[in-house]
Amino acid sequence: MTATEVKPGDPAAPPGSAVGGAAGSRARAARRRRDHLLFAAFVAPNFFFLLVFAYWPVIYNIYLSFTDWDMVSPVRNLVGLDNYTGLLTDPDFLGTLWTTVLFVVGVVVGSLVLGLATALLLNQRLRGRNAVRTLTFAPYVLSGAAVGTLWLFIFDPNYGLIRPLLAPLGLTAPAMMTDSNWALFGLILVYLWKTTGFVAVVYLAGLQGLPKDVFEAAALDGANAWTRLRRIVLPLLSPVTFFLLVICTISTFQAFDVIAVMTGGGPGTSTSILSWFIYDQGFRSFDAGRASASAMIMFVVLLVITGFQARFLERKVHYQ
Repeated sequence: MTATEVKPGDPAAPPGSAVGGAAGSRARAARRRRDHLLFAAFVAPNFFFLLVFAYWPVIYNIYLSFTDWDMVSPVRNLVGLDNYTGLLTDPDFLGTLWTTVLFVVGVVVGSLVLGLATALLLNQRLRGRNAVRTLTFAPYVLSGAAVGTLWLFIFDPNYGLIRPLLAPLGLTAPAMMTDSNWALFGLILVYLWKTTGFVAVVYLAGLQGLPKDVFEAAALDGANAWTRLRRIVLPLLSPVTFFLLVICTISTFQAFDVIAVMTGGGPGTSTSILSWFIYDQGFRSFDAGRASASAMIMFVVLLVITGFQARFLERKVHYQ
C-alpha cells in the first residue's frame, strides 16, 4: 500500500475524504438516534398517564354513548344513535340546555363585569386595600360544599341573613332555594360571589402592568375617566378578558359541587344544568349510555364555543 492509499475505516482517513464523510454521517445518525431515545424516555411516562387518564376515558365514553347499559349488567347492548336522538327530542334535556345557557351567561358576564369593577377599585390608593384584596379572593379558594352550606343559611327565609336585610324595606324574604322561580337566580348569585374574586385578581394584575405614560398622555389631552376606560383600559386588557372568558366559560359549564349541596338540580329541574344532568342520568338513574351521550353533547358544545372564541373573538384582542 502506498502512502496515499487509505483503507475504508482507517482512523487516519482525512475528514474531507469520502470515507471520513461516511463515518461522520454515521456518527450524526447515531447521535440523532440517541437524542430521539432520550426524548422518548422523558416523554413516554407523561404520554402514558395522559393516554390513560385523559384520552382513554373520552374514547370509552364515546363507546358507551352508543350503548344501553345500567352500569351493573355485564352486557352492553349497542343501540347506535338512539341515546342522542332520545336526548335531542326530550323536553327535559332541552330545558336543561336552556337552563345551562342562562346559568353560564349570567355567571360569566356577571363575573367579568363585577371583577373588572372590583379590580378598578382595588387598583386605587386606598387604605387597607391589601386586606380587601385578600378577602375578595378568599371565596374562590373555599370548597364548594362550604360555600353551598354558607349560602343555604343566608338564603333561609326564616332564620337567614337575607331576612333582616329585606325587612327594613318591607319585603318578605323569598324561599330562594325551594322556589323554582328564584333557585337559578340564587345559584347565579352564589357563583358570582365565589368567582368574582378570581376575576378581579387577574384583572388587577393586568391593570398594574399597563403603561403609565399612556394614561398621562390621555389626561393631558383632557380625556375623562370614562373615556380612558373605554378607549385605553379595555383595549389594553383585551388579552386578559379573552383569557378569563375562555376559563370562566369552561369552569362554569363544569359547575357541580354547589348545585349538589344547595339544590340537587331542583326544585324540579329548575337548576339542572348539563353537568348535573350527566350525574343524575349516570349515578341516580344508572343509565350509562344516556349519561355518556349527554357528556358528548356537552363536549361538543364546549368545543364549538371555545372554537368560536378563538376564531372570532381573538381578532379583537390587542396584544401590543
